[in-house]
Amino acid sequence: MGFRCSSNFVQGHLCNHRILVDVFVIIEFFTTLFTIVVLIIIIVPLPLFVPPLCVRDSMEGREGQSSTAAIRFTLPPSRLSCEDILFCIDVDSESLVEMKNTSVSGRPFTRLESIKQAILLFVNAKLAINPDHRFAYCALGKTPFWLKKEFSSEVDSAIAAFRGITVDSSAGHADLTHLFKVANHEAKKSRAQNRILRVILLYCRSSVVPQHQWPTNQKLFTLDVVYLHDKPGPDNCPQKVYDGLVEALEQVSEYEGYIFESGQGLTRVLFRHMCVLLSHPQQRCVQDDIDIPKSLTKKSPAVESTTPADQESIPVSSQ
Repeated sequence: MGFRCSSNFVQGHLCNHRILVDVFVIIEFFTTLFTIVVLIIIIVPLPLFVPPLCVRDSMEGREGQSSTAAIRFTLPPSRLSCEDILFCIDVDSESLVEMKNTSVSGRPFTRLESIKQAILLFVNAKLAINPDHRFAYCALGKTPFWLKKEFSSEVDSAIAAFRGITVDSSAGHADLTHLFKVANHEAKKSRAQNRILRVILLYCRSSVVPQHQWPTNQKLFTLDVVYLHDKPGPDNCPQKVYDGLVEALEQVSEYEGYIFESGQGLTRVLFRHMCVLLSHPQQRCVQDDIDIPKSLTKKSPAVESTTPADQESIPVSSQ
């Protein structure tokens, strides 16, 4: 009987001891947890409350707020507009200057023929990207005149427009003012349909600086220019012509306009420029930042020669 009482006493003592241990463990756990939370709050002071979007927008409108409160957390979705593209082809006598490339029969292509091929390449590629783009065509003598006024997504309309091209040997002076007026009028109609207008001018005169009169605050369309010219000489001034084209481009363009020139007489260079112009004006970077097209030439890193200095190198025949 005494043994049994002693056993109960020992068991009760052990139970009380375990309860005390459990209490201390729980206290230690919560103390550690509290310490960690305090350290997180001190070391990483993140905001515990993020206001909803409407509150953030109202905070941005307040003056005197910190730069943190003025940060927008959302990017509104945007949609690229379909393009109405107006090609303007120079039909001065210099458009008949021969390129260095020849046809299958051996006859050299003229600038005008190369321009036609480049436009067809552009139209087919642009429609492959988005079949909703549309195109119209005009020519530039002393002043511009229509070849195909109605904008169309059909490639055949370009071929039909090319049939109406005639070279104006007495063009001489080039005035772009009327071209800009026409483009401005067409741009308003394009905007009414949620579209944008772009003019692509293909200019071939090496000694005729284009003239224009246009207000600097009226920019409803984007102008791109491809300039094919002769090499500088006593009878021409391609640099002055280029500077005049740059001035016109910067004065009328709504978005980033591109200008490319070539005096090499190579069709592939013209095609390369037209491929870059496939870029949508609303997605363009500044022209100085363009690093395309990439060269296809593979540049292999320089490898140090492991041939001993006293070992004679063996020439390899090129045949």
